[in-house]
Amino acid sequence: MKAAVVVFPGSNCDRDTKVAIERATGAQVHMVWHAETELPAGLDLIVLPGGFAYGDYLRCGAMAALSPVMVEVRASAERGVAVAGICNGFQVLCEARMLPGALLRNAGLKYVCKPVELEVANGNTRFTAAFGGRRRAVMTVGHGEGNYFADPETLDRLEGQGQVVFRYRDNPNGSARDIAGIMSERGNVLGMMPHPDRAFEPELGSSDGALLFQSVLASA
Repeated sequence: MKAAVVVFPGSNCDRDTKVAIERATGAQVHMVWHAETELPAGLDLIVLPGGFAYGDYLRCGAMAALSPVMVEVRASAERGVAVAGICNGFQVLCEARMLPGALLRNAGLKYVCKPVELEVANGNTRFTAAFGGRRRAVMTVGHGEGNYFADPETLDRLEGQGQVVFRYRDNPNGSARDIAGIMSERGNVLGMMPHPDRAFEPELGSSDGALLFQSVLASA
C-alpha cells in the first residue's frame, strides 16, 4: 500500500499518523505539504491528520479546506482513492464539502481528551472490514470542536444509507445521534473524530486503530 499524509500549518498528528500507518500495514508513507499542487502517483490512501490547521482561525478546517493540495485530494477522491480525515482532518473534509455536516464546539464547552468506547456501526466498509464481526473498539479523542451536527434530513440519510461508520458508546461531546465517524455516499471518504493514530499498539492502551488502516490495505 502507498499512502500520503497531508501536512498543514498547525498539524500536530502528522508524524504520529505516518508511524501508525507504517507499523500497522508496512505501507510506504509520503508526507505532503499543504501548498503542493500534486500528490504522489499510485496512492491507495490519503490522510488529513489531526491538529490545529492554520490555528483554527475563522472555523476549524475552514482555511485548510482552501489549501492548494485540496484540489488534488478532491480529485483523487473522485477517482475512488480512499481519503480519511482524522479529528481536524474531519473538520477539513466538512468545510471542503467532501462530507456533509459540521463540527461544532463540544456541548460542555471544554476540550475533551481521553480514551472512548466506540460502536462499529458499519463493519462492511473500506475502513472497517478488518474488524470482522467485532462491534466494539477503543480509540482516543482530543478535541474542543467535535460535536457533529447536521439537519435531521441529512442525519436520516446518513443512517439509512449506512454512512454512519462509528458511534460513541458514551458521547463525550454532544454529537447528534452519537456519531463519531461518517463516510461519503461512495464509501471512500471517511471523517472521524477519534484518533486511530493514537491507538495502533497495545502499549498505547488499544491497538484497535490499526484495524482501520489494515482495512484500507486489504481493499487496496
